[in-house]
Amino acid sequence: MNATATQRVEEIFSSLGREEKVTIISHGVALRLTELHKRIDMAESRIHQLEEKYGQTLEQLESDTLPNDADYEMYEDYVMWHHWVKTVEDLRERIISLGEIAQQGLYLGESFSAGR
Repeated sequence: MNATATQRVEEIFSSLGREEKVTIISHGVALRLTELHKRIDMAESRIHQLEEKYGQTLEQLESDTLPNDADYEMYEDYVMWHHWVKTVEDLRERIISLGEIAQQGLYLGESFSAGR
């Protein structure tokens, strides 16, 4: 979305009543948390696949260091493994941040539980 369109959306949103804003935010948080949980599940699945493949966690692999005879595939997996671990960490932080909004019970004043 370009800057002009973003500004127009912000103007329209600002013109809405409080209850409508709260409803939109609450529903948006719920949808976003659901999406983030799906992404974290996928990333954790990739990590689990690598743990199964190598019979250890990334932490264990790093404590032993990569074997001297590691092939290209193992190095590639190692890089991707780090990517997936970092992705899970980042997603957890985002989920915590959005969870704080959800915990406020924004959904029309009711207790609100979003996510899975």
